Amino acid sequence: MWSSLRKLVEALKREPWTKEASCSDAFWESLMEWLETHLLTTFLDQIIRQVDEIVDIDPDLPEQKILARATKYIVEFLGASSASVRIYDPQSEQMLSYGSYPSHEEYRETYIPLDGSIAGEVVKTRRTCLVPDILDEKRYEDKGVVYKRGIHSLMAIPLEIPRFFPSERDTRGVIQIYFPEKGREFSPLEIKVAELLAKRLSYVIARKKIISMHRLNEKKDAIVRHIFRRLGRRGGIKMKEVFNEVIPELADVVNVQSCALFSVTGDYQYVTLEAGYPEGSGYHGIGKKFPVSSEPAFEIILGLREYEGDGSYEVVSPSYILVVDPQKSYIISEHMKKFANRHNINSILYIPLYVEGEITHFMTFDAIEQRQRYRDDEIELFLFLGQELMKAQRMERLDDILHDFKNPAIASAGFARRLKKILEQDAYEEQKDQIKRYVEILFEETSRMQELALSIYAVGKEQVVDITEVLLKRFEINKEAIKEQLKQNVVLKEGPFAENLKVYCFPIHLERVFDNLLNNATKAIPLRGGSLSIRTFRDGEWACAEITNTGRIPEEDKRRLVQGEGNEGRGLYITYRIMRLLGGKIEVETDRNTTTFVARLPIHTDK
Repeated sequence: MWSSLRKLVEALKREPWTKEASCSDAFWESLMEWLETHLLTTFLDQIIRQVDEIVDIDPDLPEQKILARATKYIVEFLGASSASVRIYDPQSEQMLSYGSYPSHEEYRETYIPLDGSIAGEVVKTRRTCLVPDILDEKRYEDKGVVYKRGIHSLMAIPLEIPRFFPSERDTRGVIQIYFPEKGREFSPLEIKVAELLAKRLSYVIARKKIISMHRLNEKKDAIVRHIFRRLGRRGGIKMKEVFNEVIPELADVVNVQSCALFSVTGDYQYVTLEAGYPEGSGYHGIGKKFPVSSEPAFEIILGLREYEGDGSYEVVSPSYILVVDPQKSYIISEHMKKFANRHNINSILYIPLYVEGEITHFMTFDAIEQRQRYRDDEIELFLFLGQELMKAQRMERLDDILHDFKNPAIASAGFARRLKKILEQDAYEEQKDQIKRYVEILFEETSRMQELALSIYAVGKEQVVDITEVLLKRFEINKEAIKEQLKQNVVLKEGPFAENLKVYCFPIHLERVFDNLLNNATKAIPLRGGSLSIRTFRDGEWACAEITNTGRIPEEDKRRLVQGEGNEGRGLYITYRIMRLLGGKIEVETDRNTTTFVARLPIHTDK
């Protein structure tokens, strides 16, 4: 330190204004001591204190608040009027507004171009840019800021945050510091101090990134833990319960107002809402099917339409779409704008999910805050969540299918045994009609089991079916299941039936509904015996199938069914989900000795 001061004093002696001064060596030594004791020590103390204030900023704060607080310290230390931060967004190739002190975000442009702007030049050159007079600077277009805020000069300092992994990009931006003086001369010392504080700010952001990476891994572990815990429960995995447990885990990552998982048909013509958070009437209609063309954002995320906006209200990238302002974005439909306004949704994130290069699902995250961008680690977490939910959805379908295999499997085994007995008795001719009937039933039920297995991935085609015919077939299969289960003293009643009760649906869905209702009704009949009856009727625009059994459903199960929760088992849960998908509803009526389930579906018309 002493040698550096000696060099400083030697430099002073060579200055023209000191040559006329006749000073002794003792004077210069005393000057060195005074400079070290009173000037340099105090100055370094101020610098260290200022650096510490920036380094000690809480890394748990959002990035914008960290940047706003750091710019406050810089403004106060340099005696400036204000400061703002812009971050380069490589997706849009523009400079994104990312905080200021004092806050003027509502008056600042969200984006400015990289080319032709001061901020863009600093990012490209990585060098500080000085503007003594903003009014004379062509690259600074918003001259109104001079009159609004009384500022005339500007120092723009580069801000760089190094990448952590080879696949990442360095984060690059600029801190623009504004001063009231016109024609201001910036000293080399204040430039160096400003650059030093900017580098310390980079350290704070880097530390936040390390903490975020640690928490990202914790979130991933929590997501997997919730799903596997659900797998181990008696009722199997249920997407509604998974969403209700997993989404709150993200609360400290993004203030999620709602979240949804959509599946996409193979021809990219329709999307189906598979699961959502929160679930409830008027918010997420689980099972609803929408044309892709109903939402421009759907078409863009699926690659069916080119994005033609200017990036003012959307961020469009290969890995996600962020709608910064739903009310001003042209890729949001009027219906969705009203929905967003009603539920206080101020930004929407769309993330596509791929299987073997094809988009099979996508997720949406609706935020209360108006997010300008998402960090790479946040997008990574959402992608991980989406992939895990897709696995959970397949496991849920597999659980459903395994549950619904029971009735056709029992019936097939029973009819196969009867057929084997006839063949062993060599009674081919006498029971030719019976053999033919058994073979037809076996063919139908084994084909149905095959269709159930394939429905893990697809459910065939929707078609018009007669609800009475489907109910009668499933009732006959349930008769065989009753025999195989050795259920005693069960009286079966059929009818009356309405004619021409047509509904439009996936046939396998309707069969699964009736199988589950009949199976549950059969199990509910007391050991001493009772009755099981079916009938169909028309009620206005509804086609209705009624199943009544001796025995009462517990009130708690009845309440859970009405609320869409199902019971501890899986049958009623599956029934509720499928009926919702078909646009129908389930009603439960009880009296002292019986329980009646009524399945209502919209009647199909030629229109």
